[in-house]
Amino acid sequence: MKIGELSERTGLSTKTIRYYEDIGLLPAPNRDFNGYRSYGEEGIQRLQFVQHARAAGLTLREIGQVLEIRLQGRAPCVHVRDLLNYHLEQIEVQVAELKAAKRELERLAIRAAATDPADCQEGDICTILLQDN
Repeated sequence: MKIGELSERTGLSTKTIRYYEDIGLLPAPNRDFNGYRSYGEEGIQRLQFVQHARAAGLTLREIGQVLEIRLQGRAPCVHVRDLLNYHLEQIEVQVAELKAAKRELERLAIRAAATDPADCQEGDICTILLQDN
């Protein structure tokens, strides 16, 4: 199949497919007599794997590592498990940071609702954000 069909079947742009080829996530395809790329079903499987790995939060570099492990003839399961656990821990940190930011925004929103713009002094930038209580 040509790159356009591969694009349609995977939902990835042709530019993304070419990029994945360039960085080694997708093997270089065979070329037809006219020089057009010709992909097999394995191209779809590889791109679907990349899409699932990206959806799980893996970076392109990490996906390349998983593929390299498999290329070496080893099962990448332990490596994938470690990557997933690492990303899960990072998400937990981000969730905690977002919860703290939400609490601060809620506190400031209450302050903003109670602030009379007439009370702002000419030299003040914004009393809502500068108040310390």
